[in-house]
Amino acid sequence: MSGNIELLNTTLAAAKAADRAALIAYLPAGFPTVDGGIEAVKAVVAGGADVVEVGLPHSDPVLDGPVIQTADDIALRGGVRIADVMRTVREAYEATGVPILVMTYWNPIDRYGVERFTAELAEAGGAGCILPDLPVQESALWREHADKHGLATVFVVAPSSQDARLATITAAGSGFVYAASLMGVTGTRASVGAQAQELVGRTRATTDLPVCVGLGVSKAAQAAEVAGFADGVIVGSAFVKAMLDAPDEAAGLAAVRSLAGELAEGVRKR
Repeated sequence: MSGNIELLNTTLAAAKAADRAALIAYLPAGFPTVDGGIEAVKAVVAGGADVVEVGLPHSDPVLDGPVIQTADDIALRGGVRIADVMRTVREAYEATGVPILVMTYWNPIDRYGVERFTAELAEAGGAGCILPDLPVQESALWREHADKHGLATVFVVAPSSQDARLATITAAGSGFVYAASLMGVTGTRASVGAQAQELVGRTRATTDLPVCVGLGVSKAAQAAEVAGFADGVIVGSAFVKAMLDAPDEAAGLAAVRSLAGELAEGVRKR
């Protein structure tokens, strides 16, 4: 079975044709439970998310800030495994029909086996992977199998990326480019900053891929600001925090659905 890279491509193209940015939501698999995580994905899509990134919880993150680390710890203590991530992708995709990507560090894939991981992700209906710590120059094996199975390979670029490096990264990627709005880890911030707009401009000079901005967006006004210059707005910590702060799972699901609705309205006010 082929993965859903084409669904991702058409979803992002449809948002552009509607003269708006796409809303991309991030949620970790297995948080607060595997079943609860699946329901959370359904809730953000019901609220208006166009694309969802499902995080593969990791004990040694390099990009994730304290909010997502807390959720990952809950998931890991609950015994989440890669099989649960695949189940989350499958059931979320079957229920919503939107593109579902996995965001993961490289080590779990390396240990699991690249061919096994890509084949299972495609079979589950996944659209691709975001790989924040896989160097492009070491990504040939991954890209070979991802291409074979119809999966997007999304790389992360940062304000520190030089123009030549940007060109190398974007030439190797597919689906979209994940532009980190600032140097640092994930988390909500009062301001996304001018660095993001400059990075999007420099990245677009190297590629026709959509450029989507993450790290720091938590409010509708910020989403609108970023949507003014980016093809997609990525929100993670704000959704996870809404779940963490809720008194119970039902309240958490209502909170993330409501937040997704606010953010979806924001990206339409670019």
